[in-house]
Amino acid sequence: MTPTFADIEAAAGRIAGRVLRTPAVASDSLSRATGAEIVLKLDNLQATGAFKERGAANRLALLTPDERERGVVAMSAGNHAQAVARHAHLLGVQSTIVMPKFTPATKVTRTAAWGARVVLHGEMLAEAAAHAHHLAETEGLVFIHPYDDPGIIAGQGTLALELLQDVPDLDMLVVPVGGGGLISGCVVAARAINPRIEVLGVEVESYSAMAQRLAGRPVTVGGSTIAEGMAVRDVGELPFAILRDLGVEVLVVPESAIEQGIAMLAEGAKLVAEGAGAAALAAVLHYPDRFAGRRVGLPICGGNIDPRILANTLLRNLLRDGRMLRLVMEMPDRPGMLGDIATRIGNEGGNILEVAHHRLFTSPTVQAAQLEVMIEARDAAHGALIEAKLRQSYIVRRV
Repeated sequence: MTPTFADIEAAAGRIAGRVLRTPAVASDSLSRATGAEIVLKLDNLQATGAFKERGAANRLALLTPDERERGVVAMSAGNHAQAVARHAHLLGVQSTIVMPKFTPATKVTRTAAWGARVVLHGEMLAEAAAHAHHLAETEGLVFIHPYDDPGIIAGQGTLALELLQDVPDLDMLVVPVGGGGLISGCVVAARAINPRIEVLGVEVESYSAMAQRLAGRPVTVGGSTIAEGMAVRDVGELPFAILRDLGVEVLVVPESAIEQGIAMLAEGAKLVAEGAGAAALAAVLHYPDRFAGRRVGLPICGGNIDPRILANTLLRNLLRDGRMLRLVMEMPDRPGMLGDIATRIGNEGGNILEVAHHRLFTSPTVQAAQLEVMIEARDAAHGALIEAKLRQSYIVRRV
């Protein structure tokens, strides 16, 4: 059954006090960087760090007394797992969460901390899902689907309801798409409040299942992605039907745009977002002409990113932007050359981060040496200036 706007309003009443009503914040830095007027909906501030709390809280509140007694089971490798575990705990309902064996230990620990029984099964999410259905049948548990469920969809739609209550004059709403629960709930709410608003979905190239389904093409997905929250092969049938019937377009962005979105949110908006949480901004960055001059709402739908991955993403973005240079130089193997290079870089205001000096095996001749240096610059133009000064006396290549 397709959720209605009345269902979403009812869900908002059920989850009030259990789920944070997150702020909508205009971002001047992102607006200047993109040419659009950007408003961020900060669902990365939820207790478990993601929007999944909305759907889980609403769906569990709809359980009958008999279903509460039986307990619930869910499959997830991340945010849905923690959301179901938390809200089952708040309601005094026993929960079982089936997670793939590859699930990071921190996510397993956080889920178990809410009192859930965690079962690690299978190498892929599909195998974990099959086992969760098996437990539901054999143990009489209520299966809580992460996105293909009217109660879940209605709960997720409260994000758009809150956003448009706070910022009613949005021109566009861009929503990340995994299984489709969030965008299907948001488009129902947004179109009811403002029929003229344009709602767009966004997927990463390696997992563009919804875009392929809407285009009538066979679904082909796979590969690694930093947006693991969107790495879904089998989108929900109910979300698919909602998006198809309402004519929602789903944009597809490359992995590099997701990384750029994460870095821009961290540096410009001072916000930590996971890959899926930065996908809406990635769409604005990758398709700037679609959004120029428009007032655009972007849900930052999750902030659960591994610190090491965040650090690596920020460094990769510095290299991509030209604010960090990795240069390899051929230089004569004689005293004073290393000092000369360091002086030239310092005189131009560059900051040397790392140096590797090779004499024996990497140089083309025994009378030369190779220097690999990592330099921090103010911006791309400053980095290009440093590189040009070094090229006046040395053979330089950027890697």
